[in-house]
Amino acid sequence: MNAPKLTVVIPVFNEEATLEALFARLYKALDALDKAYEVIFINDGSRDKSAAILADQYHARPDVTRVILFNGNFGQHRAILAGFAHARGECVVTLDADLQNPPEDIQVLLAEIDKGHDYVGSIRRQRNDSWWRHVASRAMNRLRERITRIHMTDQGCMMRAYSRRIIDTINQCNEMNTFIPALAYSFAQNPTEVVIGHEERHAGESKYSLYSLIRLNFDLMTGFSLVPLQLFSMLGMLISLGSGLLVAYLLIRRLILGPEVEGVFTLFAITFFLLGIALFGIGMLGEYIGRIYQEVRERPRYLIAGILQAEDKPQ
Repeated sequence: MNAPKLTVVIPVFNEEATLEALFARLYKALDALDKAYEVIFINDGSRDKSAAILADQYHARPDVTRVILFNGNFGQHRAILAGFAHARGECVVTLDADLQNPPEDIQVLLAEIDKGHDYVGSIRRQRNDSWWRHVASRAMNRLRERITRIHMTDQGCMMRAYSRRIIDTINQCNEMNTFIPALAYSFAQNPTEVVIGHEERHAGESKYSLYSLIRLNFDLMTGFSLVPLQLFSMLGMLISLGSGLLVAYLLIRRLILGPEVEGVFTLFAITFFLLGIALFGIGMLGEYIGRIYQEVRERPRYLIAGILQAEDKPQ
């Protein structure tokens, strides 16, 4: 296999219902580009027949297909990182296996790479998701941009293109948990975004729940910014100041007017409010400590059970 110009990285987790349709559209679109390419599928511990289907596809197109088989489920982003580590193309495109982003739009991203951009993000033209995913995604986008200063119009779209320099830089990072589009954006010198299509899921169910989206954005904010801790520190200072003034006020009032029972419930309310703030701060601090804990253990980000690929021939 000669070094390709393009590598397409596709994580797969329980996608047996969509893979055949993906193959039919993906390889046709890539063949039409008239440039050397490779496709790397990463089977992220699928419990259905995805691994067997990917193996069949490798045997059908061994010249351009490689399959990385994980021995467990490590998550979408770690699967993509494994694809990056094995990618040989001068340009790398990531794509989900659910066909919500049309493979035919890969050429749109490559056109921007050819113009000199080193990172090409994507914006879904018309999202075909449930209403709660629209609302949650929009809210998370705004919060993330304010905290991290990373400007991505649509952070939920995984169809993106990266230059070789960006991929090599990402491969040097050893973080356990990271959000790849944001990490790439922080390394980019000339990023841009393009509008691509968005279709209803071909088959199967989405792997992202509301909890997963919230968890992803916690990782994003704590992985790229100290602003949450800094905001909480400033909030703690303001509350401490306010609490001190309140104590002084109540003490003076007691000395002047004497003790009063009516204020007990007000004090309870204030106490519960302050306890809630304290617990939230402990949880925020725990997010950062948890990330430190995961990093210092230095465990592997993923474990590969096997790789299906053609043997390199001497040049």
